[in-house]
Parts: sequence; C-alpha cells; structure tokens
Amino acid sequence: MFPHISRRSTVSQICYAILVLITTFFVAISCALLLSQAVRTAPNRSFVRNVDAVVIGAAYVILLVLSLAFCLKRRIAVHRRLQRISKAFRTLGKNDVPDSVFLYMQQEYARACLIAYESRPKDGYQEGWGRPGTKYAGIRFRTSLLDTVRTIDKLAHLVIPRHPPLRPHARMLHHFRFILPLLSRDELGLTPLHYYDSAIQLVRHASREPTEQEYAAGMRAAKEIEAILNECYLEMREGSSTDLSTYAERQSM
Repeated sequence: MFPHISRRSTVSQICYAILVLITTFFVAISCALLLSQAVRTAPNRSFVRNVDAVVIGAAYVILLVLSLAFCLKRRIAVHRRLQRISKAFRTLGKNDVPDSVFLYMQQEYARACLIAYESRPKDGYQEGWGRPGTKYAGIRFRTSLLDTVRTIDKLAHLVIPRHPPLRPHARMLHHFRFILPLLSRDELGLTPLHYYDSAIQLVRHASREPTEQEYAAGMRAAKEIEAILNECYLEMREGSSTDLSTYAERQSM
C-alpha cells in the first residue's frame, strides 16, 4: 500500500515539474518574440529609447514576481497547515468535527464492523486444519503433531541421559523403545507410544491430511507420554535430593 502511494506521489511531482518547465519555456519564447518585434518596429531598431521593449520587459518581470510570490504564499500556507496537525496520536471526539461528519463516521465505522464480522469464516472447513469456532481453530494438525516429537525427545533425554539421538525418519516406536516399560498398557495391550507412533507415521507419510479425530488421538497419546516422563523426572530429582541429604548427614556425623 505505502509503496503505491509513494510511487503515485513521485509521478505527480514529475508531472508538475514538467508542466512548470513547459510553461516557463513558452513564456520565455513569447517574451523573446515580443521583444524582437518591438525592436523591429522601433524607428532606431534598437533597445535604446524603446518604450515598447521597456513595457514588455516590465510586464514579464511583474508576471515573474507575481508567480513567485503566489507559489511562495501557497507553500507557506501549506506548511502552516501541516504545522497545526498534532504529531501525537489523538482520538477524534465529537467536538472535533461537525455533528454531520461525526454521525457519518459513526455509521461508516459500524458498517465496517458489521462487514468484517459477517466476513469471518463460520462454517468453512479446510482439510488438516481445525474448524473455526472449535478448540482446534487455527491449528494445523500435521505441524502441531510433528512439533511434539522434539518435546518428548527432550524429556526422554532428561529421564535417560544416554537415550539415542533423534533421527529424522525413525519410527517413534523404535526411537522411544527405552521408555516403553514406563508406559501403561490398555485392554488391547497397547501403550500410548503405539498410538503416538501411528499418528506420527500418518502425518509423515500419508498423502491426505489427518482428521480431527486422528489429531485428537495423537495429541492425547503425546500428552500421556509427556506426563509420565515428567513424573519420572520429578521422582528422579526428589530421589537425588534425598540421597544428597542423607550423604550430607552421614558426613556431618
């Protein structure tokens, strides 16, 4: 938007400069032609004691002075008006403009708000994204699920410092195999890691976008894994603190 306005202002200034140059050129030519005619029609064919040449020259000098004075006056007036504009941001109130203008501004503002509200998507749906009006609104399922991999990997390294580094295309079931004994199993004998692995495989390799149900299942499994790893990490810290306290007491004895 702003580059377009700047470009239009530059074009306007160039056109104004060209107009001034063309006007000055033709005025200068007319002055030269009139002076030459005054010289040719004079008895002595010279500028000396040539009243017509003096009158023509004086007229053009007066024209030049008046033109410069008018331009200077307009420039000073514009500069003064710009100086009256407040540099600080200030909200216009009812007393700053006429009542008719204030009413018109209110009506247009209300109309713009209604248009913006009605233009918001309400029933639109795009595959792989949360529907507007739900708790998943504005969330891309594929990206959100893949972001959980690094979070779980960091927690796994806190619990198991020698946990293998994350590989780009490794399956979650294989990469997090060392934390598998920490996870509980359901009636089917599956852990949250199995469901999480299925969700990650889907978002990595499937040509279609994941559905809201698949995303919810994957995020639920990810949160369960994160909760268990956090709990294990806190227990490890508490155990380390207890061991250090016991060791300090023994040393003091």
